[in-house]
Amino acid sequence: MTELFDQGLIATLRAARSLTILTGAGMSAESGIPTFRDSLTGLWNTFEIEQVASLAGYLQQPQAVWGWYHTHRQQILAVQPNLGHVALAQLEQHISSVTLITQNIDALHQRAGSSNVIELHGTIDTIRCSAGDHGISAWPDQPDLPLCAVCGAPLRPDVVWFGERLDLAKIQAAEFASQTCDVFLAIGTSGLVAPAATFPMTARAHRARLIDLNLEDTPLSRHARHRLRGPAAQLLPALVAATWPEA
Repeated sequence: MTELFDQGLIATLRAARSLTILTGAGMSAESGIPTFRDSLTGLWNTFEIEQVASLAGYLQQPQAVWGWYHTHRQQILAVQPNLGHVALAQLEQHISSVTLITQNIDALHQRAGSSNVIELHGTIDTIRCSAGDHGISAWPDQPDLPLCAVCGAPLRPDVVWFGERLDLAKIQAAEFASQTCDVFLAIGTSGLVAPAATFPMTARAHRARLIDLNLEDTPLSRHARHRLRGPAAQLLPALVAATWPEA
C-alpha cells in the first residue's frame, strides 16, 4: 500500500500535530450529490441559478424556491458519506488537532464522524428568518413554505446566497486554523473562490506543508508540496491506511 504514495508525504502526515483540511464540491460529487446547476433539471429546468441562490429570487417566488430546496435536501439525505469522508474523520484518531473547513452545505462530514467542521457556506440542515435575526431552527421536512413565528416572513435555508456576506466568525476560525496548522490538505476545490482559495496560501505563508488532492490541476497545485490526482473516495482511505498501517 505504501508504494502508492511518496514516502515524504507519509512522513509529513505521521509527523503532523495540527492538520487543517479544506473540501469543495468535488468531495460531495463523489457521493452522488448534484451541484446546484445539475439540480436545475427536470421539473426545475425553468429556474435560473440566481432564482434559487439569492434572497431576491427567493422572495419573488418563496413557495416555488422552497420546493426546490426541499427536493434538493431529499436528494442529499438519500446519499451516504463516501469513503473519503470516512477517512477524513479517521484522521482525528491519529492527529492531535484536526480542523475541517468545507464549502459544502450537505453535512456529510458530520455524518461521517468529523467533529470540528467549519461550514463556510452554511448548512441545509437548518433554517432562519428571511427578514430578521429571529433565531435558527432545524429544517422542517415539509414541502409547504414555513413562516417565521415572530414576524410571519418566509423562513429560508441557512445557507449563504449570492451577494451575501459569509459569517465573520467562521472566516476568522478558518483563518486561525490555516495560520496555526503544520499541514494543510485541500480536496476537491477549484482554488478560485474567495475566501476559501486564500486559506491554503495562508497556511503555506505560515510554513505549513500543502497537500493538493484533486482530479486535475488547479491554480493551487503549483504551490503544493505534494499533489495527488484521482478520486478522494479512493485515495484518502488508501493514504490513511498507508500512513498508519498499524491501526
